[in-house]
Amino acid sequence: MWRTETFVLFFLLCLKNLMKANGSCYLEQSQSQCVCSVKDLEQTEIQTFLTCTIASIYELRGGNLTRFGNFSGVEPHPQIIEILENLPVQKLIFTDVIVPEILLPGALAFVSHTPLVSALEFVNCTFLRAAHWHTRNILWLKISSLRFHRVIADPLDDRFDISSWRSWLENLENLTISESQVTSIPCKIGVVFTALHLLDISGNRFQDESLSSSFCEGAFPQLQILKLNRNNLTSYETVCRTLSHLRTLAHLDLSQNSFPPDLLSSPCTWPQSLRIFNLSNTGLQYMDKSLPPNIEILDLSANSILTLDLSTPGLKELYLSKNRLQTVPPVEGLPSLEILTLDQNQIPRLHSKGLLLLKNLRSLKAGLNLYNCSCRRYIQEIQDLATQRTDWLQDWPHNYICRSPPQYQNYLLDEVPLSSLQCNKALVSHGSVVSLLICLHLVLRWLPV
Repeated sequence: MWRTETFVLFFLLCLKNLMKANGSCYLEQSQSQCVCSVKDLEQTEIQTFLTCTIASIYELRGGNLTRFGNFSGVEPHPQIIEILENLPVQKLIFTDVIVPEILLPGALAFVSHTPLVSALEFVNCTFLRAAHWHTRNILWLKISSLRFHRVIADPLDDRFDISSWRSWLENLENLTISESQVTSIPCKIGVVFTALHLLDISGNRFQDESLSSSFCEGAFPQLQILKLNRNNLTSYETVCRTLSHLRTLAHLDLSQNSFPPDLLSSPCTWPQSLRIFNLSNTGLQYMDKSLPPNIEILDLSANSILTLDLSTPGLKELYLSKNRLQTVPPVEGLPSLEILTLDQNQIPRLHSKGLLLLKNLRSLKAGLNLYNCSCRRYIQEIQDLATQRTDWLQDWPHNYICRSPPQYQNYLLDEVPLSSLQCNKALVSHGSVVSLLICLHLVLRWLPV
């Protein structure tokens, strides 16, 4: 332990002399992360460096590394290599830093000598363009997780010489490039990521066409988790065709894109491996049955869905919050369902008979709907459900509120006096007519003109 701390101290003192500035390092409360300012390292006391010897995460914040451009050609001295090999650091983070691209190959060559470093992050960084990326030696990095969040950089295009980086990129497991205005990933780079399990490119500017070129044949062959939320995708079928060759894909997030309101049946087949599918907040009004065949978790929340009829025997979790449902969807085709959310819809009555058929159901949220409290039977159904399945209703009773009739508006359902209620046949008939008209409307709109 003493030898390790000595090496770390010596390394930090070398870093201090290298930076030539005013600054400070401090250990965060978790005792695992050391934060240093690029601007102020020279005036930091030695005891401050000593407090960082136990840290496994090092973060460098706020500064401009342009003046260290010549560092890219520096080869690590054997004594420095010995220091690097004894550092306990496992993760490096650069935050609010200006980084010349030409500096990266040399910096990563130093990092390659730290055996415990497995994660590298750049947050709110600006990369200054280099005419060409080139490193003389092959980089043998042990970093398995690489993250860029809100970075500014020019497209790589043909500037990136991948030959020296291939051995590392072929073993990279997690890659995040989020909220960075990225429009595509060159195909020649995508095919190199042969071991990548997670790709997060959320919050960017991918469109249907650029997505197709990025996920060319042979790209990301081992991908399991893909996050495409908050992009500019508009064609559900194009996305399906583009990703159909990803045979190991298990988790796909397409939320907060803008698909057509009515998803018609598509000849495209999703990968058989897909288990988790997020289509929340995509503008859907209707969802047909062309879903991944082995789906287990489906999120359709925050859409405008009026009606839904799914037959997915393996589905375990179905999220339908914040839609426009006016009745509980049929559940006969969902025998494996364990979690169901129906809150914040337009449902006036919770039919318990069908729900009780779900033998595996363990969680149900159906609050904040337009509950009609004019009929004793309607309220009794929900109260009985809450009594019989006390562990089901996660938001009972505080989110189960009467919206009609006026005399009981804003009452909690368990506060309404049942003895004073009788079912109003006129209201029931009116509700049936409204339901019939909605069904006719949905049928007629699909009839050929």
